[in-house]
Amino acid sequence: MKSPNISTIIIAVIFAVIAFFVFSTVSATPATIAVFVFLSAFVAPLIPNSTSNSTSSDTDVTSNDDLKTLYVGNLPYRANETAVRELFSSYGNVESVRLMKDKHTGKRRGFGFVEMASNDLDKAIAALNDSEFQQRTLKVREAKERPERIEAEH
Repeated sequence: MKSPNISTIIIAVIFAVIAFFVFSTVSATPATIAVFVFLSAFVAPLIPNSTSNSTSSDTDVTSNDDLKTLYVGNLPYRANETAVRELFSSYGNVESVRLMKDKHTGKRRGFGFVEMASNDLDKAIAALNDSEFQQRTLKVREAKERPERIEAEH
């Protein structure tokens, strides 16, 4: 389950306060109604909206099916997620950036992954593969699927 964003929480609190004052004049317990309204704000986004007639546009949120992951190699060790996001944002909608770190030292390992809209992938690869970024020549390609890890039994 996705955790609610701050706007959902604010809306839920506003509805709960309104419900508390409106229903305080009714015989039902106002606190019960306020709790019901508050919880409904969290449940409502989980209910699929099959009657939606919205048209898709470039500003719509990209679904997980439309996302692809790029491998970005030869990154400068001083590069951070924000700089990499800004670089790739010039070529499409960037969903996430993960720069890999050594688990023992915490230092960056010089490669990472950028998740972006699949229709922007080829444009980003063509523009950024073998391009210079902070005095390093980037290697950009579509990431390979990670094989399932089998946990060793002890």
